Amino acid sequence: MSGVIFPAEWYPQSAVQIAWPYRDTDWAENLEEVTACYAALSKEILKREKLLVVCRNAGEVERFFSRDERKNLLCAEIESNDTWARDHGAISLFVDSKPTISDFGFNGWGLKFAAGRDNLITGRLFKKAVFQPEVVYRNNLNFILEGGSIESDGKGTALTTAQCLLASNRNQPMTKDEIGSYLKRNLGAERVLWLHHGYLAGDDTDGHIDTLARFCDEHTIAYVKCGDPHDEHYEELKIMEKELKSFVAYDGKPYRLVALPMADAVYHDGERLPTTYANFLIINGPVLIPFYGTEKDQIAKEQLQKAFPDREIAGVDCRPLIRQHGSLHCAAMQFPIGFL
Repeated sequence: MSGVIFPAEWYPQSAVQIAWPYRDTDWAENLEEVTACYAALSKEILKREKLLVVCRNAGEVERFFSRDERKNLLCAEIESNDTWARDHGAISLFVDSKPTISDFGFNGWGLKFAAGRDNLITGRLFKKAVFQPEVVYRNNLNFILEGGSIESDGKGTALTTAQCLLASNRNQPMTKDEIGSYLKRNLGAERVLWLHHGYLAGDDTDGHIDTLARFCDEHTIAYVKCGDPHDEHYEELKIMEKELKSFVAYDGKPYRLVALPMADAVYHDGERLPTTYANFLIINGPVLIPFYGTEKDQIAKEQLQKAFPDREIAGVDCRPLIRQHGSLHCAAMQFPIGFL
């Protein structure tokens, strides 16, 4: 598809979308904790741009925010299955310079969880006229693509994982070449960089790229590095690092790689959870990094500062989020300037 630009996350933003937690979901047992986490994240966003909240009841959301904060708050009362807006939210594109929300299919990370309501959210937001009048709606619901599975450098490079996009529960029987061609046509990608290694224990997403390696600018990738040979992730992440070192940026130059520490293991009901510092969120101004309440938090913050030397790095306690196998980036989807 000619004339398509998939802007990088650091492109100036008009808003961030989240979905508010409520009792009739997997959050029931720690709803108070997770709501506090969403409120803290929301307040960071509201200082700098609009926040679009998909929720059951706008009044229940608004009570967490001051009058000044509510000036940037937009609530849309729409039913949802869960709260991972990164994966059911629209992917923002510029198609022939027109702001376009591309509504890809969401099937609960390969039919693992109910997703019928989540899959309708973007279309319902558009019908509610939430977006600016010039925004175009593009229906790509016949192709499964979660926002957490794809990274863009804004220069025509898409970064993804073979483990997720080639999974049998997504778009098969399409081949790797066919999926790559689809991404090029529909996201304006000139090339697709595929990682074939790297994973996190406890991950429900089949290896989303936003848990492993992230673009920080056109020439920089931050990635998870495991320094403990006894950790189950050590070998896979070592091979992933080698893959990243073989990649070059859009202009042929090697990437500057910034290693983020492997987060300390966190367990719930005997299962290791997919804690990762790669799940950071870029907003207007700072970069928000997930914290997990260990000494590694500060190390990760210092490392990420190397990737974003001109931005503040601010931590958000994501221990409640990780209980449901997600983190900071998973919870939010950004819209560039001109969309809201």
